[in-house]
Amino acid sequence: MVETLTEIDIVIRLCLAFAAGGIIGFERSSRRQVAGLRTHILISLGASCLMLLSVWLPQKLGEGDPGRIAAQVVAGMGFLGAGAIIKLGNNIRGLTTAASLWLTAAVGLTIGAGMYIAALTVVILALVTLIALHAVERKLFPEDNWKQ
Repeated sequence: MVETLTEIDIVIRLCLAFAAGGIIGFERSSRRQVAGLRTHILISLGASCLMLLSVWLPQKLGEGDPGRIAAQVVAGMGFLGAGAIIKLGNNIRGLTTAASLWLTAAVGLTIGAGMYIAALTVVILALVTLIALHAVERKLFPEDNWKQ
């Protein structure tokens, strides 16, 4: 059975994408990362909007491949994420932020497709990774042992 996308579905999905991007972005902003709250919200919203378009077009036209736009979002995020990576001497910074941007796009696509439980699970696991595992990483690998 094909689900018909209604305007209320669209609004709910976009609001959830806003919230999900905001949650991940808040964590990045709390660590003073350049790509923070607003960047993550915009990426999640944009990805969700494009996924909604992917779902809506075949519904409206009767044909089409909902995966085509989503595939382009995934590829495009690699380009945007590369901009978050900075090489300073022997150090590379921004890899986690680039990964969180890519993940936020995936969350937006997932919400746009209506997979709310999957998106919520990813956001929770992302926060565990970014917050809890950061503390574990610092404990196991103290900064004074890191390359400068």
